[in-house]
Amino acid sequence: MLLSDMSEKSIESMSFEDALTELESIVRNLETGQTKLDDSISHYERGVALKKHCEKRLNDARLKIEKISMDSNGNPTGLEEFDPEKTT
Repeated sequence: MLLSDMSEKSIESMSFEDALTELESIVRNLETGQTKLDDSISHYERGVALKKHCEKRLNDARLKIEKISMDSNGNPTGLEEFDPEKTT
């Protein structure tokens, strides 16, 4: 997919994988240095928005993770919300 095709797609409706693929494409394009300055700035701005979108999608996924709680015998007792501060 070309960068010009990707820039038409709304970021909010993109899956994590699609946003990451486009972000990687933008980075590769910017690294070549073959893009006009105005285009590079536009691509960079879209890249920042894509990065934020990917971070939000990852955070949303992390918050949905549930941990199976166990009793002292190792038997599952239910589910508890994911707590990144709690280590067991």
